[in-house]
Order: sequence, then structure tokens, then C-alpha cells
Amino acid sequence: MSEMLDAQGTKLEMSNGDGDAITAMTATVGNPTILTKESHGLTNGDVGTLSAFLGTDAGDLNGEVVVVGYVTDDTFAVDIDTTGKTLTAENGTITPQTYTEIGNILDWDLAGDTHNMKEKTTLGSTRAEEEPGIPRGSATTLSMNWTSEDAGLLAAEVARADRALKTFKITYSDDAVHTFTGYVVGISDSGGVDDKVNGSITIHRTGSLTLS
Repeated sequence: MSEMLDAQGTKLEMSNGDGDAITAMTATVGNPTILTKESHGLTNGDVGTLSAFLGTDAGDLNGEVVVVGYVTDDTFAVDIDTTGKTLTAENGTITPQTYTEIGNILDWDLAGDTHNMKEKTTLGSTRAEEEPGIPRGSATTLSMNWTSEDAGLLAAEVARADRALKTFKITYSDDAVHTFTGYVVGISDSGGVDDKVNGSITIHRTGSLTLS
């Protein structure tokens, strides 16, 4: 029997800019594509933008925003199929996003994609006929202990006011990471007599969930 995953130690982070570019990477074609750079310093779930690749099929990588997975000290994988393609060695770059942790989270409920149902029932139908439409994201609300000094919460409020699309990472106690894009659409707080200040943050997910 597999061991239960402990919720303690789970953390939520939000992208807040770009870090230092990692250059001179070698691409090994395949599905997924493996990128090699000694001591690259990335971790599973990191997100970055690829650039500077050369070769006949470099356009398959350049400009792509990717999620890092299958990390070792010197390699990592990106979910792009380059099987049979031509890429020049040791010139690729990834510019990773940096993150701020949104602290004091008490709980979360991360839902998968939802679908509107398309009605296909006709007068000749003997029961309702439906099929799912295109997938769409859903909203998740996280409860927190409120503190106005939390840097992540302050950054989330700026993202809400700017209506800025952000990347979010939920890292679990076993170091698995769920990565997704979304908008901060609500931040609230409440309290009462002889009570702490309680807060919540609502994120509307737009992109698919990636587990790494």
C-alpha cells in the first residue's frame, strides 16, 4: 500500500519576474526534449522561456514557455516533441521565472478542467444527447491567516489590481509540483471579537494543470 501524502509542508508560490538566463544548453531531440547544462540549478515545476537555439528546427523551441520536469543535476526535460528534428548543440538558453511564496495558507482545493456541455438533442432523440465542449479552467479559493506583512500576499494584490496573468506553483510535501497559469480575482479578510484576522485568495486558473 502506498504511503499517504501529508498536507503539511505544502506551499503556494506566484511568479514575480525573470531570473538569470541559463545559457549554452545542449538539446537532445526526442519526446520529451532533454536539455543539458552542468549544475543548471532548476527544479521540477520551474517555468521558463526558451531562446537562442540554432539549427533547422530551432523554431520548435525558441519562444516557447515550458515547465521543467525530470530534473537531474545536469539535465531536465521539456514537453516538446523534437523527434527526428535538427538542433545545433550548446547554444540554447532558458530564462526561468522567479517566484514569491504566498504564506500562511491553511487549505486549498485545486480543481481540474471543466467543460460546458453542448446540447445535441433532436426531436428524434429518445433521451438527452450531449457532448463536452472545450476545456476551461476553474477558480480555486485558498484560506489563510491574514498578515499585511506577507510579501507574497502583497504581490498577489498587485497582480489582482493589474489583472496580470501569473504562473502559480503548488509544491507538495513529497516535492511534486502542480504548475498552472491564472489570475488573482479576489482577496478578502474578515475577523471578529477575540479572533484572529482570517483571509482568502481566489485564483481563476486559465491554463492546464501540469504535474512534475
